[in-house]
Amino acid sequence: MVSGVTRHARPVQLPVSLAPSGGPLRHRVADALIDLLRSGHLRPGDTLPATRTLAAELAISRTAVLAAYDELAAAGFVQAVGGSATVVSPGADLAARAGVSSHVSALSAASLAPRPGVVAAPRWNLLPGYPDTGLIAAGHWRAAWRAAARLPASFNSPFGQPLGPFGPFGPFGPLQQALAEHLRRTRGVAADPADIILVPGVCAGLRALAAAAGMAGRPVAFEQPGYPEGRSALSSAGATIRPVPVGDAGLDPADLTAGDAAVYVTPAHQFPLGARLSAARRAALISRARRDRALVIEDDYDGEFRYDVRGLPALHSMTGGPDVVAYVGTASKILSPGLRVAWMIAPPDLRPAVRDALAVTDETISAPAADALAHFIASGHLASHLARAARTYAARRHALIAGLRDRTPGLRVSGVDAGLHLVADLPPGTDEVAVQRHLADAGLAVDVLGQFSTAPLARQALVCGYAQLPETQAAAAAAVIARSVAAARG
Repeated sequence: MVSGVTRHARPVQLPVSLAPSGGPLRHRVADALIDLLRSGHLRPGDTLPATRTLAAELAISRTAVLAAYDELAAAGFVQAVGGSATVVSPGADLAARAGVSSHVSALSAASLAPRPGVVAAPRWNLLPGYPDTGLIAAGHWRAAWRAAARLPASFNSPFGQPLGPFGPFGPFGPLQQALAEHLRRTRGVAADPADIILVPGVCAGLRALAAAAGMAGRPVAFEQPGYPEGRSALSSAGATIRPVPVGDAGLDPADLTAGDAAVYVTPAHQFPLGARLSAARRAALISRARRDRALVIEDDYDGEFRYDVRGLPALHSMTGGPDVVAYVGTASKILSPGLRVAWMIAPPDLRPAVRDALAVTDETISAPAADALAHFIASGHLASHLARAARTYAARRHALIAGLRDRTPGLRVSGVDAGLHLVADLPPGTDEVAVQRHLADAGLAVDVLGQFSTAPLARQALVCGYAQLPETQAAAAAAVIARSVAAARG
């Protein structure tokens, strides 16, 4: 029971109308309800309509209404009571009249006008690899950092050494423990907290792995096309990159050779093609690595987001996996790249050497960021964020796919089962770079497939991220893509 809220909250008929703006639909729904609080149509103790009911009334997706309710709850305007009912919180009307919002309002067009010499932000950002940080509940985020601020100032030591008052895992013990539970629950990866090595990014972890495993001067099989930053990180550590072609089924273990020191894969959602490595190929990859005494680097890229498909086990979680698989994950895709927090679980025989390599380069993470993230995970806020984000991303994915199929039926769309991006194959004879240039002129930022390969590809395609594309803008973005494809073809 919520203190200060009537025991039998009264249902109300709401004259909800959405502002005719291009802002995210969840913001417009939340703003409409806050307007009703401001006008007195809604009062503390009132019950909000069921999400399905309001969605039907507004003729919008239920996903957008769910996201709006989540946003209002995070800001303290509403609270859940008695099962699934959502009621207005005490004082919410006063906050609304004082001008409080559930989100940061978009800047005016005048304030967004580019200054001389400054490149304007694209109207539609379809660059892959970036989450929508606006989906993070502001109240939960602030609570995590307040909790971190209450802790005594500490110093960084990511190497799991005993550090006096911090306990056996050092000052990052709470984050290691929280991550161990999170990875076990969401990815089936079982690891002792002390075995989770924290690094300030996936590339830092790859460099440490390369040094620990003695990859300098030795071939490393790497997906082609593949993650360019990962390729550069291993190459800068002295590894000789051996490109292995991948397709819609991902990497084929039969293409590995006995001389490969390691193989780098993104099995959950291959970057950039979007393939999910099948269970049979996963088992074959582990078997081959054990036979050839090679290291498998599993970059669990986009592993948290799946749509309309069952999850496949992480390589590290499979039989024999912990002995040959170095599991790498990051907060960049699930929360924000700005956190600069990633994690790695190396095979037991490599862990001391990985810690030694990190000690030499002094690559570590921020202690306050670690404390805040630990609280965010342990409090259950990461789980609720992932659920909310998955609903939103699924709706945005659906809207972009529908827009592309309606306006550019000649484009083959693939890689849509998981992650935060899809691949749109261009018609034969189309110059992807020319399309990209036309799109940039029209205010739409997107990557093309050739950017991720070290050799020319027969396939020409756009790599479209949808995490930051509001549902209401998907049709417009697809129309721009259709016009740009036509213009590039002459």
